Amino acid sequence: MKFENFAAKKMLEIAHEGDHLSDREKQLIGLAVCATRGCIACSGGRIRRALESGIPQEAVIQAIDVASAVNAGVTTAIALQGIEKENLTITCHDEACTTC
Repeated sequence: MKFENFAAKKMLEIAHEGDHLSDREKQLIGLAVCATRGCIACSGGRIRRALESGIPQEAVIQAIDVASAVNAGVTTAIALQGIEKENLTITCHDEACTTC
């Protein structure tokens, strides 16, 4: 099977045809999604295409850093909601936290 045989390929093509975002914005959004979803092949391809399209390496690194930070924030928010749902108490001392 090849990726070209799936509807997702057509959806990507349609999404890239839109003109409300620049190519740079599309590349960086695609990279952020691939990196946070854990696809090594897709992330590598996105990084290569971003660099080939003229996006500086520093911008690629910053995009990955922003995606990582947002993902960490979401993870923390979900954990805090779980703690609240379970009526747990979190105690933090010297940057180390425990649940009670």
